[in-house]
Amino acid sequence: MQKALAQNPNLLRTLLGLSFTLIFLLGYAVYGATISPSYYLYTTDTETTIHDTNEPTKLYDEENNVTNWRWTFSADGVNLTWVNVSAGDLSRNSIIKLINSAGLYSHSKLGDPDADDFSCEDRCYYNSTHELFSDEGGDEAIYSMTTTDPGRRNNGTVYAQSLESAEDKAREIIQHLHTPSVIIVEVTEKGNKSTSPDIVLVTVNEDFNDIEVFSVDTATEFLWAVAAVVGCFSMILIPSFTVYFAARAKERKNELKLEAEEEKVNQSISEIDEAN
Repeated sequence: MQKALAQNPNLLRTLLGLSFTLIFLLGYAVYGATISPSYYLYTTDTETTIHDTNEPTKLYDEENNVTNWRWTFSADGVNLTWVNVSAGDLSRNSIIKLINSAGLYSHSKLGDPDADDFSCEDRCYYNSTHELFSDEGGDEAIYSMTTTDPGRRNNGTVYAQSLESAEDKAREIIQHLHTPSVIIVEVTEKGNKSTSPDIVLVTVNEDFNDIEVFSVDTATEFLWAVAAVVGCFSMILIPSFTVYFAARAKERKNELKLEAEEEKVNQSISEIDEAN
């Protein structure tokens, strides 16, 4: 650093000028992104349906001593996203099955608020039948989705050159038909049961609602840009100047020692001359 400053006395001025140049360039980039956006945020309307539960079909297997209950539901397949079933008053060692011939994505951790680092896109299974074994009985639930594409549910973002193009892209992402949309729920219990479990089927359909330009607060983003650049240059300049000033202090100390020694030598020479 010391050598650099010696070779270029205007280095500090150059660094400061470069810092302010980068600050204004970054601020202009943020401003340009604000006045000419290409990203749009769209929202969806969510319709949740709790289906009426009809009397199930009962089939008793005398040979295996198990009772099989079956419920059949007709869901709306237009933009269908979620298919969830919950069962209550289950007996011990019951088996619940959620069946849809078009296929659903599900996982035991789907819908679990305590699941950490869980992504359905990476870990969900795609099957026409999902089942759950309830060893203790009581209440259980199976959560499933028709797709793992997050753009089809709970809002999303699209890149486009105009609002009309962005809306077309958003509608294209959301619109889909899940067919066949017949949902079958089966519960298998041990023994000859006379009372069926309580079954609740909930489906969710989503439709396009609105779209708007993604915008940022230019002033706030500019202040963040200034803080980032100043922080980066401070990390570079403060240690460098600390080393420089420490070296200058050491050099000044050595100069003082040298001056003192020279003064002693000159004084000795003067005394010798006076003696002669």
